[in-house]
Amino acid sequence: MSGIQYPKDADDIVTLRMDSAGQAANTMNAAFRDDLAEAVAQLEAETALKGVILASAKKSFFAGGDLHELLAVRREDAAAFFAVVEKFKGSMRRLEKLGKPVVAAINGAALGGGWEMALICHHRIALNDPKLMLGLPEVTLGLLPGGGGIVRMTRLLGLEGAFEYLIEGKQFNAAEGRKLGLIHDLAETADELTAKARAWILANPGAKQPWDQEGFKFPGGGPTHPKIAQMLAIAPAMIRAKTRGCFPAPEAILAAAVEGAQVDTDTALRIESRYFTQIATGQVAKNMIGAFWFQLNEIKAGSSRPAGFAPWKATRVGVIGAGMMGAGIAHACASRRLPVVLKDVTLEAAEKGKAHTQALLAKRRGLSDDAKAATLALIQPTAKAADFAGCDLIIEAVFENRELKAKVTAEAETFLAPGGVLASNTSTLPITGLAQAAQDRSRFIGLHFFSPVHKMQLVEIIKGRETSPETLARAFDFVLQIGKLPIVVNDSRGFFTSRVFSTFVNEGIAMLLEGEAPAAIEMAALKAGMPVGPLVVADEVSLSLIAHIADQTKRDTEAEGREWKPPISEPVLRRMLEEFKRAGKTAGAGFYDYPAAGEKHLWAGLSAWRNPAVEIPERDRIERLLFVQALETIRCLDEGVLESHRDANIGSIFGIGFPPWTGGAVQYLIQYGLPAAVARAEELASRYGPRFTPPARLREAAQGGTL
Repeated sequence: MSGIQYPKDADDIVTLRMDSAGQAANTMNAAFRDDLAEAVAQLEAETALKGVILASAKKSFFAGGDLHELLAVRREDAAAFFAVVEKFKGSMRRLEKLGKPVVAAINGAALGGGWEMALICHHRIALNDPKLMLGLPEVTLGLLPGGGGIVRMTRLLGLEGAFEYLIEGKQFNAAEGRKLGLIHDLAETADELTAKARAWILANPGAKQPWDQEGFKFPGGGPTHPKIAQMLAIAPAMIRAKTRGCFPAPEAILAAAVEGAQVDTDTALRIESRYFTQIATGQVAKNMIGAFWFQLNEIKAGSSRPAGFAPWKATRVGVIGAGMMGAGIAHACASRRLPVVLKDVTLEAAEKGKAHTQALLAKRRGLSDDAKAATLALIQPTAKAADFAGCDLIIEAVFENRELKAKVTAEAETFLAPGGVLASNTSTLPITGLAQAAQDRSRFIGLHFFSPVHKMQLVEIIKGRETSPETLARAFDFVLQIGKLPIVVNDSRGFFTSRVFSTFVNEGIAMLLEGEAPAAIEMAALKAGMPVGPLVVADEVSLSLIAHIADQTKRDTEAEGREWKPPISEPVLRRMLEEFKRAGKTAGAGFYDYPAAGEKHLWAGLSAWRNPAVEIPERDRIERLLFVQALETIRCLDEGVLESHRDANIGSIFGIGFPPWTGGAVQYLIQYGLPAAVARAEELASRYGPRFTPPARLREAAQGGTL
């Protein structure tokens, strides 16, 4: 048992101290499964055993399943995988029914399989640390709890009470767990944790799980109880409304919970194993594990950061422009205890930007008035560029106008601290061109935040041709410093996210131009897994801004001596703006109407483009919206705008809302099957236009090359 220590004290209490060899955390890998089976067999052979303490030698209690194994298991491995799961759960169940008290001494995080290990214990004691998190977040990786979590949580909290922790993956700390009855006691120190565990064992020699006691009944009632039955009648529809059928795990969790509640515990555990096998061997789970665990953690670990530079922290940040984006950036900095100078053309405008943070803080529950005041005090509104003196990072966040950006950049650089970084929050204008306004172009970089800044995690870092590696490293560190997620791209018009996202909006408008029903276009986006439809997005961005960007691109393209090709959405946008005078949400009228009282709704005037004879197949509507983005992402890789699949996938999900179930824009094509993706792209190109023509890189990868 290399991964489990087995000390026994003078009172015949055995501690199973989990300590997976060569790992920072304990995981349910093959070695641990074998070790647990051996440990349980040894416990069963003990003749004078008083009880068992399940503990950890790591900083965390237990990290959960081995995601490398789950990523590798295939559909054809389902039977063998199911047998492995059942064997391991058999070891857990034997420990649970040992006939002696078993106590979990939880010293650190116990998430996923870690919480399932704690649940097999008759008594759970945790360190009273607010950062110690517990729960079953498997659904966030496209999985379901497969180590008994569904069965035991429903038997502890009832069906209705357990659903938010199972279907939504809600986590909780030890104190919250105590209130729920999931944690029985708290300890302030590691010594007290062990002492309390030993004392409880000696005081409760006949401990059993509630569900193993005669007469056990589900808290709140089983599936046939009138109240529960009423809830279950609408639960599938509520789940489908959220998932749009793209995520199979929540529906499988519901099914496993309800079916398991109608049978004995051992049968329920077997039912859970079957659903777990179905989901774990499916493609969606693999897509989400790859993106939300492996690739996300690689980015956070600095995989895109230049090596050889010491870690850096900004000490004082300047933000130029107190509009929506500038105010959001200031809030993001102040929320992480970073002083900010927020400048606009007037002090009144800057104060208004600061008020944005005040409004957000007012909504924060659990934050004291003193803490709110301290955060707000970190923002210094001003109309004077001289107040930027001492700032080691200054971010320009003014309107998308090259001349204006050049003016404020040159002014701000005068006051930048030696060795500081100048950044632009532009979403489309090439960084290399904007850097011409700076005296030291090596210190100039793009930091593209997304709106609303307080909700959107991603920041797209754009390297100009003259941006130094040290500047990139510092920009990367700053993004992590304020709790955001950085991806790194090379300079080009629209960079990655804006360039790809524009294809989504244009494709939706293209279908409108073709005569498709607007509601069908919007619904196709939702069924694909996008957060909102393309017509909503166009209104949110504003049709006038989309047209302005197109005009700027036209001027720049022609100035470079290249042919200008207007976007496919051009005729619709011009007519909406010039004939119908509908510029988007902020103007109160766009593709949608925005009544003062009531919900927004599609504008009836869109019938101007409706052709009843046109009915694009639903599969085509859905896949046009996904393929057009994925193919443009491949072009970004091909042109060197993107340097890794990792940044492409994470950037597409967190920046433009590409459906999480796909694992990202590149992974969408990979999981589709590259030869099949090429064939489908060619089919779409023949029907709807050359924008769907597969890039050479994709064709080569489909024939055995590298994507």
